[in-house]
Amino acid sequence: MVDIAFRTPVATDGWRVHGLVLRCPPLDVNSTYCNVLQCTHFAATSLVAETANSLVGFVSGYLLPCDPTTIFIWQVAVAPEHRSQGLALAMLSELLERDECRNVTSLETSITRANLPSWHSFRALARSLGANLAAEPWLSRATHFSSQHESEYLVRIGPIAHRHSKHILKEAHR
Repeated sequence: MVDIAFRTPVATDGWRVHGLVLRCPPLDVNSTYCNVLQCTHFAATSLVAETANSLVGFVSGYLLPCDPTTIFIWQVAVAPEHRSQGLALAMLSELLERDECRNVTSLETSITRANLPSWHSFRALARSLGANLAAEPWLSRATHFSSQHESEYLVRIGPIAHRHSKHILKEAHR
């Protein structure tokens, strides 16, 4: 992997995040305003990855208001030229190590059946954590999306142990 730095996003990253997501189908493209909110209101539980010249990765997440021991990962974007290098796994690991996630014992996300790279990344994360991964139908194409979006599966990983990043990063580079 080239030299990539991880940091907490700031408001001015919103536009760059929007551009990155546009390059990452099948990810849903949100408004730039939404991306700015992710980079401000949810900055503590989000992360950007960048090289000297460009933003190459983004993870957005939030602690569930009804259960702050669970982090919901909203989106993981990796620039096409940086895929298959363990970047998604490294970003998720870095995020889980933050002080804001010190009480997190489980991770949730949603994935469409066809998004194989996401399934691969989250299965690898679960293996690296020595945690279980469970998936179940969650949001239905017909019921929740008026047949305009694929059905989403709720994926839950847990229990999560803490201070594990060195182990995950080793796994990412295998």
